Amino acid sequence: MSKDLFDLSGKVALVTGASRGIGEAIAKLFAHHGAHVIVSSRRAESCDDVVRVISEAGGSAETMACHIGDMDNISATFAEIKRKHGRLDILVNNAAANPYFGHILDTDLGAYNKTVDVNIRGYFFMSIEGAKLMRENDGGSIINTASINGIQPGVNQGIYSITKAAVINMTKSFAKECAQFNIRVNALLPGLTKTKFAGALFENEKMHKLAMATIPMARHAEPEEMAGTVLYLASDASSYTTGESIVVDGGFTI
Repeated sequence: MSKDLFDLSGKVALVTGASRGIGEAIAKLFAHHGAHVIVSSRRAESCDDVVRVISEAGGSAETMACHIGDMDNISATFAEIKRKHGRLDILVNNAAANPYFGHILDTDLGAYNKTVDVNIRGYFFMSIEGAKLMRENDGGSIINTASINGIQPGVNQGIYSITKAAVINMTKSFAKECAQFNIRVNALLPGLTKTKFAGALFENEKMHKLAMATIPMARHAEPEEMAGTVLYLASDASSYTTGESIVVDGGFTI
């Protein structure tokens, strides 16, 4: 019998921003395929419901709070993972910040700093700490949630789009330098997805109609439609895939 390439049994996976939306869908799918999932976001209580659902379905999960915009939080989180599990096989950098929606010329320093601290600095140092653990245990997989905004800037989403472009290049940089340790690094680039995070786009009727008119599939995505791509990138099914940015956008960027 051939090996199940999507089997994650025995793997320890950390998913940030996993209390809702795309991160929640990823965490549930990983658990369904056998991984022990560390469900993470800024507040522990917001992750507990996800852990409960996974556990009730027969999966293995735990809550671990981490604000990736805080360097001390990052250090403490990986110290706890090493203490409890001694390894990390999969890291999904999914938590993100997008506090400002408006013309790029009106971006203030506070919004700039928050977006950069989470989306660039946070992903960078989460990847460093995750890769160090993976290096000690013969490799692993890092998946970054970027955005189609990283290749085609969104209207009124200037600084967010800039940080997501940085994530795409960051993915390639880590992939190139970490391949020698059997660590693969790839990125998911979601299109318009129905999440609370993307609420501003759904609340703006004019922009929502414009988006629908430019998506060949003529609809937005659900979070679960992003999780399958991440499962592929986390599993042995993608064993020769690294440095790639996979666009999942219903054809928007065609």
